[in-house]
Amino acid sequence: MKSKHILIVEDDISFSNLLETFLTKKGFQVHIAASFEQAKKELLQHKIDLVLSDMRLPDSNDLEIIPAVKKESNASIVMMTSYAEINLAVNAIKLGAIDYLEKPIQPTVLLSVIEKALNTKTTPTTAKQNSPAKESTATTLPSKFIKGTSPASKKLHEYIELVAPTPMSVLIIGESGTGKENIAKTIHDLSSRSNKPFVPVDCGAIPKEIASSEFFGHIKGSFTGALSDKKGHFSTANGGTLFLDEIGNLSYELQVQLLRAIQERKIRPIGSQTEINVDIRIIAATNSDLTKEAEKGNFREDLLHRLNEFSILVPSLKDRHEDLSLFANSFIEKSNIDLGKNCIGLDDETHEALKKYNWPGNLRELQNVIKRAVLLSTNNQPIHVNTLPEHIKSFKTTTETLPPLQSSENETVLIERALKLTNGNKAKAAKLLKIDRKTLYNKLKRYNINLN
Repeated sequence: MKSKHILIVEDDISFSNLLETFLTKKGFQVHIAASFEQAKKELLQHKIDLVLSDMRLPDSNDLEIIPAVKKESNASIVMMTSYAEINLAVNAIKLGAIDYLEKPIQPTVLLSVIEKALNTKTTPTTAKQNSPAKESTATTLPSKFIKGTSPASKKLHEYIELVAPTPMSVLIIGESGTGKENIAKTIHDLSSRSNKPFVPVDCGAIPKEIASSEFFGHIKGSFTGALSDKKGHFSTANGGTLFLDEIGNLSYELQVQLLRAIQERKIRPIGSQTEINVDIRIIAATNSDLTKEAEKGNFREDLLHRLNEFSILVPSLKDRHEDLSLFANSFIEKSNIDLGKNCIGLDDETHEALKKYNWPGNLRELQNVIKRAVLLSTNNQPIHVNTLPEHIKSFKTTTETLPPLQSSENETVLIERALKLTNGNKAKAAKLLKIDRKTLYNKLKRYNINLN
């Protein structure tokens, strides 16, 4: 089959070269343009199938390249943007771009978007086409979400697809590093708000003294240092989704203000006498037990009920070891682009070492380990075990054996011991106890053994 021609329009030469190297290895004919005028020349000289263009070029106005591509060729166009330009990206869709990619670009996402763009027949954009292509209530996970195949991952995917099209508030519960923000963004992308802002907020990083201003905004002169009007997170997210990461870190006073804003769908910037109506969906995330915090009086129970219309428990990486290769290979592809490398997977010894490790830092730790390994590896070779950190190479799984389960008196003790030895991995605990996993789950339920 004839290779497709892709034109990369990007004034960042190093980034452009990385994309060229990656796409050439994937079998595409790649052309490069560092400016708007150079892009027009390339369109005249070559039969381009797809244009990958940065939103902002040094010699043109924003998005000017889209009508130029439409005029000079039948090529599809995909825009590349940073998070801060998301509204500009929506306008690009309205003008006729097939899709947009958020930087830094993940290889798997890039290839998926390219495939979609090349298989989509574009039609001329008219003034009537004012509905962006991204607005959708589709119930299939977007390509940037890595779908695992383990039972825990499948349940996670089912819950995401179930709740995404609804207006319900979602509470995402999981250990640090499990990808809670990625899940929140996926829910947003699958909702009818997908063409509106997704605003992530790290609740633990906001100083108490300015928290109200950060969330609700302020007007000029309302307090010392308020030198101009400021939009808060609620106004910025209006129409879209506000993601409150580590919600349990909010002060009690701010919890009161947040509850009112969610209930009334109105906010009042500091110093203003006027309330502003807001239409947002709230997705919150935590790695702590908010129910226990509410019982202690540290978290408002009424706010918890508002946030927890639907909860999603994110499995830790140790509970979905079957997906480890999938995640690792995705991180390898991303690291290859980020670092200008060309590693080709894991060798058997490295794969075995990664499987044995218990991953207390979850996906974030795996991504960091893989990026380091790619940096230390030789191009066109698989990643070798010597590139892994020493604590992973030397990690030892338990070889301890347990006596057989004989009575209800000793079963509880042995099951809890097995779970501790395997860091909570039910499959490994069942194997250590010489029972099948279904039997173990039944016993956990019967003896009311805490699964956390």
